[in-house]
Amino acid sequence: ALETLKMFEKKDSRVKSAAATNLSFLYYLENELAQATYYADLAINSDRYNPAALTNKGNTVFANGDYEKAAEFYKEALRNDSSCTEALYNLGLTYKKLNRIDEALNCFLKLHAILQNSAQVLHQIVNIYEIMEDSSQAIEWLLQLISVVPTDPHVLSKLGKLYDKEGDKSQAFHYFYESYRYFPSNIEVIEWLGAYYID
Repeated sequence: ALETLKMFEKKDSRVKSAAATNLSFLYYLENELAQATYYADLAINSDRYNPAALTNKGNTVFANGDYEKAAEFYKEALRNDSSCTEALYNLGLTYKKLNRIDEALNCFLKLHAILQNSAQVLHQIVNIYEIMEDSSQAIEWLLQLISVVPTDPHVLSKLGKLYDKEGDKSQAFHYFYESYRYFPSNIEVIEWLGAYYID
């Protein structure tokens, strides 16, 4: 894939930008940040309005720990294409890193309006409500997540924990037991069920 894309580097600016964008993404996946940065810069220089190139550049900056600068690249990508879901998702993650929780939640709620059945987006919303210590909202969003991934033992056990925290033992038992059915090797779930039966 890298060799094929490198053949397009010498073409006109739009083709070069698309090839460089893909090269940047491939190098990013291989954790070769220097190469990923080089090709992200090349893609942006070839087409300043390429939202995927700006998102890749934001990703390389994010990986280097400069979250403020990464947020700027993601916002620029969104100014060029408001439907760039990758930039919006990564902007939400960046705001989480910067502890700007309300802004992160806003990003993920916007994404949820676009990608209603995305398990990743729902999981991020749940995680933010957990950070905010809003168990009832976290439970509400987890129930939506369960409708998308009904057999995920991690999500089921998380629901069990939240219901347990809220003092609803019967609901906690239901979700811990469901989690155990799909993944009977989780020691934490086994311990909870054992303690429940002793009680």
